[in-house]
Amino acid sequence: MANIIQPLKHFTKFESITQGQKLIEQALIYKENPNLDKAKGAGKRIGCIFLNPSLRTRVSTQLAALNLGMDPIVLNMDKEGWALEMRDGAVMNLGTVEHIKDAAAVLGSYFDILAIRAFPSLTNKEEDRSDFIFSQFVKYSGIPVVSLESATRHPLQSLADQITIQENWSGKSKPKVVLTWGPHIKAIPHAVANSFSEWTLGMDHDLTITHPAGYELDEEFTRGATIEYDQSKALEDADFVYVKNWSAFNEYGKILSTDSSWMLTESHFQKASTAKVMHCLPVRRNLELSDEILDGSRSLVQQQAKNRIFAAQAVISDLLEQL
Repeated sequence: MANIIQPLKHFTKFESITQGQKLIEQALIYKENPNLDKAKGAGKRIGCIFLNPSLRTRVSTQLAALNLGMDPIVLNMDKEGWALEMRDGAVMNLGTVEHIKDAAAVLGSYFDILAIRAFPSLTNKEEDRSDFIFSQFVKYSGIPVVSLESATRHPLQSLADQITIQENWSGKSKPKVVLTWGPHIKAIPHAVANSFSEWTLGMDHDLTITHPAGYELDEEFTRGATIEYDQSKALEDADFVYVKNWSAFNEYGKILSTDSSWMLTESHFQKASTAKVMHCLPVRRNLELSDEILDGSRSLVQQQAKNRIFAAQAVISDLLEQL
């Protein structure tokens, strides 16, 4: 008997290789025909709630919903909504105006699906690891929730990344995928790096992670990957190289290095002549990646960005099946 894949209840993380492959294949179908299921979401609404800035995630999710016939409504909670109180039992006599219990419940009654973006504080490690803010929306809204990036994961980005890898890999063996740290001027969250590791390992690819000492990620997401501190060695024979900055995890939220030699240039690919380069965007040009790489034939960056639409469309379509 064929293995039956149950529809998603929420979309917050990698679930299984069978679920991942199902979503990748559906996304590729939608890429060929975006309006295939135009009537599927008719009469349904998705609320896109942003506590933090966005470009690709915001627009691609709205486009995905429109492709399915849904009505997307965007709320910039950090600018347009009331300041939210997240803690149970709080005496609200300071700056917060509305409790998450009330706000999430209202949003759950207005929408059929909620999509939430909530970045980490990068100051409270355990609270961030628990995805505290994001989990409050899941707990109190009572409807399916899509992660538009949480404190620990960015699954829509990672699904788009896996779609892009599948489109560009025809080899019989596993591709060698390298996640390399890149320098940055700010303390950057771990969500993209965590999620890319989780999905790449989950989809049974060969993953090497390379970074300066002190930038080890949470082992929850990297278990099974090869960790290599020598970037040149890590890049040897790579098929795909994913560039991303992240701040320290053990010394939580700290910048330990800004070593410019970690910025990828064409000179890094002497032993990986056919490697393709990926980045989630936004990218600090000539800091994380050189212009020659971003604008050259190795770059899959724009393809990744376009695939964000169809990744979101596959996920929303799956969630609609339980409504």
